[in-house]
Amino acid sequence: MTVSVSLLATAAVLCAVGGILMLTRPLTRILLGAVIAGNGINLLVLAAGGRAGAEPLLYGVPLGRVTDPLPQAIALTAIVITLATTAFLLAMAYRSHQLTGTDEVHDDLEDRRIALRAEVLGERDELRDAYRAASDVTDQERTRYREERRRLRARLRADRALQARGRDATGDLWHDVLGADPEDYARLRAHAEDTDPGATG
Repeated sequence: MTVSVSLLATAAVLCAVGGILMLTRPLTRILLGAVIAGNGINLLVLAAGGRAGAEPLLYGVPLGRVTDPLPQAIALTAIVITLATTAFLLAMAYRSHQLTGTDEVHDDLEDRRIALRAEVLGERDELRDAYRAASDVTDQERTRYREERRRLRARLRADRALQARGRDATGDLWHDVLGADPEDYARLRAHAEDTDPGATG
């Protein structure tokens, strides 16, 4: 089986560029990465079929000269799947830009909390080991040690408060999961101004 080197190189470049774009934060770049990587994978699948040959008809064509139809069928199916994925990512990017003004994917709060807790616990262990390793501890070092411990606990408390504010939901499933429409925000703002004129700023 002979494979075109230029086709393989093009597919490899497309897959690499698509993978790099999918590792970024903006949804539009992720969308472009998915489309480019999909095209690269389609080229790889088509290259796996070998060189071009005659049409895969049932009669009148020698089997040794027929092109393998399976990679073409797989590539056609992959094009349909890529189109559906593109439509889904476009809808997500549009909705994210409509609600937040940006299409950037933010960190998960729970992941950030776990990473912060591990970082704070690591700093606390290092601080405790350094404090216990000291032969003679002065009052000033003891005070600094306690202040550092207090500062680390304050970081965890501040993060827990942020998590509590993040879990403050309205109870409306549509608004909590997908976000309210801009008209709903304007209506809620007008209602808040009517009930408490000093609450808006």
